[in-house]
Amino acid sequence: MKDAIPYGRQSITQDDIDAVVETLTADYLTQGPKVKEFEDKFAAYVGSKYAVAVNNATSGLHLAVLALGLKAGERVITTPITFAASANCVRYADGEVWFADIDPDTYLLCLKSTKKLIESKPKGFFKGIIPVDFAGLPVNLEAFRALAQEHDLWIVEDACHAPGGYFTDSNGNKQMCGNGNYADIGIFSFHPVKHIACGEGGMVTTNSEKLYKKLASLRTHGITKENMAENHGGWFYEMQELGYNYRLTDIQSALGITQLAKNKAGVARRNEIADRYKQAFKNKIKFQRLPSKTQNAHHLFVIEVDDRKGLYDFLKSHHIFAQIHYIPVHTLPYYKEIGYDNANLNNSENYYSNCISLPMYPSLTDKEQEFVIEKVLSFIHG
Repeated sequence: MKDAIPYGRQSITQDDIDAVVETLTADYLTQGPKVKEFEDKFAAYVGSKYAVAVNNATSGLHLAVLALGLKAGERVITTPITFAASANCVRYADGEVWFADIDPDTYLLCLKSTKKLIESKPKGFFKGIIPVDFAGLPVNLEAFRALAQEHDLWIVEDACHAPGGYFTDSNGNKQMCGNGNYADIGIFSFHPVKHIACGEGGMVTTNSEKLYKKLASLRTHGITKENMAENHGGWFYEMQELGYNYRLTDIQSALGITQLAKNKAGVARRNEIADRYKQAFKNKIKFQRLPSKTQNAHHLFVIEVDDRKGLYDFLKSHHIFAQIHYIPVHTLPYYKEIGYDNANLNNSENYYSNCISLPMYPSLTDKEQEFVIEKVLSFIHG
């Protein structure tokens, strides 16, 4: 097979192209009706009351911690097995990032490790938790919410990998990632390798009207025409707080709307691909455990092997471009320099030594996947 097989790939079809072209010929390229339409449809999809479109998920994470009132020096817990933005957002607000370890089988932030870390410090030492639905597998936020309530902590769900994923709560109800029932705020990404491709883009979801208004204000410079102290005319506005330009355009929103409409089918296809991998690797290669009554949205399919570098290079030689997700955040030079290099996060570091992400995207063909499986097994069995 000569064509390259990447670990992830966007899928753009004619309806996406038509939607973008239609917007390019409309009155608004930004700050127009497509943004609100996308927000409303996305909120309906995940089951949240409110959604705020932003220019990328990193901006969304930044707005989330600001809206929740994070101040300089305050401490937030997250996982080291994530993209750096999950931690960086805390640093943007001059907060301190603390890492708890992962569960060695689900690769998600470990509840026991988080609880142990929280209880090792006085009450009030930490302000919040940022769990990550890593690879598309939802965190059981019901359990984290109970812990957070006990210690007066907020929760930001980094659901960038997981639109369409869900876990089942103790009452038997499906809880969609980002629906806001257990987390204060949810964050999604629309980077091209994610489920919904907007080029760049993100969405912030919440069930709190107060947080929604704060997020919307901070997204657009803190400028408003509502509840003004004075009004000189139709042109007048006030900047009531220091905000940012984190807006999403109508062009990107138009693309997001058509992409969102296909996500249910996309998640189903991703799960078909995952099931085929699991059948091929069962009892041969370790892969992410799926808790019962949970739907993994499968942004990634990660396996663990002893000779990760060898497999990575072998696959590359056959034009299969696997990827590694992720280098533990606490081992990155920036975080090492500010004192995280001695963190006791053995599960995370052991995982990183062995992990490799195989191709996972809806347009991956059965033939391509069979080729990937064949090459992985041939390397493992030598």
